[in-house]
Amino acid sequence: MFSLESLLVPIGWLYPIAFGFGVIIGSFLNVYIYRFHTGKSLAGHSHCLSCGTRLHWFELFPLLSYLALRASCRTCGCKIPSRYFLVELSAGILFALTLTLTLDVMVIGLLWFIMSTLMVITVYDLYHFIIPDELTVALTIAVLALIGYGYFLRPTGLGSIGFEVVAALGGVGFFLFLWVVSKGAWLGFGDVKLAFPLGLLVGSAKVFSFVVLSFWVGAAISLLIIGWEKLKRGKTHLHLPGQALTMKSAVPFAPFLVASSLIILFTHFDALQLFSFI
Repeated sequence: MFSLESLLVPIGWLYPIAFGFGVIIGSFLNVYIYRFHTGKSLAGHSHCLSCGTRLHWFELFPLLSYLALRASCRTCGCKIPSRYFLVELSAGILFALTLTLTLDVMVIGLLWFIMSTLMVITVYDLYHFIIPDELTVALTIAVLALIGYGYFLRPTGLGSIGFEVVAALGGVGFFLFLWVVSKGAWLGFGDVKLAFPLGLLVGSAKVFSFVVLSFWVGAAISLLIIGWEKLKRGKTHLHLPGQALTMKSAVPFAPFLVASSLIILFTHFDALQLFSFI
């Protein structure tokens, strides 16, 4: 095991370094998300999505270029989607927060890959309402590698790993039940599959909290979105011809699953302890 503590660098300095690295990775993730499943090469030059003008080097600094250009293309003046800034910022924050969990370089690397994959899944699902299977598979492999590395450092018997898998499958079973009952109206089958690696990530003791918190987060965000839409339209009842805006139609479910898993990972939130005070 190689720990960052062995470096002759104050621990406090590592957080801005991790943030900066995360921002750079976030910039790459933006390119990956935009070109994923489009047949476009990742090696292609970045350009304005509106006028097609190739971007200069000084327009490609993560976060800074977005702010300096005031979220607009320097050539045509069209607005740059806020997603680019938010992905870069979120990646930087998540990478820095990872150092609060561990200083083991191997674990950090695996967690950074997991965070990056989760961000791609979240944004892609928000835009396309689908979770590509290859992303879920990559996430599952990374989480299993993380669990395997932990077992390598502290062997606890294969039964403990089996219990983690069974607990994660329990969470999957609950979401699968909802998918079957609702015939896919409440969540997609991709969400069901995504629940497995996320259940492994939070650990067997927190799978229940993961399930509960995903619905709490989903309800809170969906109600805010629906309320905002109602406020903008100035109507008491938001009803479109032939289509009602519901919690399912407001946003896809994967972001709620991802958000709840990250909250548990960084805060160790335990719904069972919360219910014990009620």
